[in-house]
Amino acid sequence: MRDFIVTVNSTVDMPKEWLKERNVPVIPLKYTIDGETYADMEGLSAKEFFAKLREGKMSVTSQVNPDEAKEMLEVFVKEGKDILHLGFSSGLSGTYNSMRIAAEELSEEYSDTKIIVIDTLCACMGEGLLLHKVLQLKEEGKTLDEIAKWVEENKLHICHNVTVDDLNHLHRGGRISKATAVLGTMVQIKPIIHVDNDGKLQVIGKERGRKRSLNKIVDRAVEQAKGWENDLVMVTHGDCIEDAEYVAGLVREKMGVDNILINNIGTVIGSHTGPGVVAVFSMGEKR
Repeated sequence: MRDFIVTVNSTVDMPKEWLKERNVPVIPLKYTIDGETYADMEGLSAKEFFAKLREGKMSVTSQVNPDEAKEMLEVFVKEGKDILHLGFSSGLSGTYNSMRIAAEELSEEYSDTKIIVIDTLCACMGEGLLLHKVLQLKEEGKTLDEIAKWVEENKLHICHNVTVDDLNHLHRGGRISKATAVLGTMVQIKPIIHVDNDGKLQVIGKERGRKRSLNKIVDRAVEQAKGWENDLVMVTHGDCIEDAEYVAGLVREKMGVDNILINNIGTVIGSHTGPGVVAVFSMGEKR
């Protein structure tokens, strides 16, 4: 059986050290802010990045193109490895399609290589949670095909529960109207958002006040997780660690899960959510 490697896009938003320890190569998207372009996970620190957003600076993101994807994947093909790539949701970016095109071209050029590119329909640490499960299966000795089959059967069981602090970023991304953003900000309305089965962000509710919105995303995760074992729950945040730790405490209390990974949201996804975003990622019956 040929050796295979698992690759991801930078939108997994996992700690760089975590990925390095597990030998997971990252294919980055890019962002441009204040006239400078950076690779996601590189350049500005989370604090520097979100400080610029709070100052009113705009961050514009760009997807991976097929040539970039091919160049990065070909390195592993030349090493004689097959590849399982967990792609950023096609509902949020054209990156998955670029990865798929690159895989097809490489498969034609290297006929003895197997490259499977999966549209995870996940984002942020939802992708990270899926990666965690995949690495567990690889450690257990599962084959590339067995793991790919498991991912396709289980990716919609990765639940994303999100709230944001500033509605204006959602307006810029076309998720809500300007009037809704202005009015909601005035009366402290905080949206509840999830990633649906098409891998798209959807506003599915609203709460009055920050604390209630943080409670709500955990309550949704609790309900979804009934009957499911969660060995790890992930929490991301946009430079608001106190709120993330509050949410982690609720997860421990209400879900009975002690293994919680907290990390700053990445610069690409953070460009669209803005500072103050908090999200919980767990496995459950349905999104």
